[in-house]
Amino acid sequence: MRLSRILRPRLEATAHCDLPCGVYDPAQARIEAESVKAIQEKYQGNEDVDFRSRAIEIKEQRSDLVKHHLWVLWTDYFKPPHFEKYPELHELFNKATKAAGASGTKGSNDPATGQELLDYIAQIDKIFWETKQAA
Repeated sequence: MRLSRILRPRLEATAHCDLPCGVYDPAQARIEAESVKAIQEKYQGNEDVDFRSRAIEIKEQRSDLVKHHLWVLWTDYFKPPHFEKYPELHELFNKATKAAGASGTKGSNDPATGQELLDYIAQIDKIFWETKQAA
C-alpha cells in the first residue's frame, strides 16, 4: 500500500497527443467527416437492420472524433491574433462542431448533413492554411 502511494503520478496532463507536438491539421477532422458522409450514403443504400445498426454506431463515433479534432484546432492551434484577423472563426467552429453533433451528423443519416459538415471544415481549412503561410 505504501509503495503504491509513492509510485502514483502526482501530476496528470492531457494533450491531443502524448506529447504537445505542435502538429495541427484540419485534415484529421476532414477524413473523419468524409467517413461519416460515406457511412450515411451506405446506410441509405442498405436495408439490412444489422448493417444499419452498425453503421449508426460507427457514424456516431466518427462524428465525435470530428468534434474532438475541431476542438483541438479551435482551442490549441488558433490564437487571439487569428480570431482578430478572422472574426468569423469562432462562429465557424461553433457551427462545425454542432454540424457534427446531435443536431447534425451524429443524429442524422442524411448525407446532406455530412456534406454540410465537410463544407464547414473546408472553410476552416482555408483559414488554417492562410495562418500557416503568414507564420
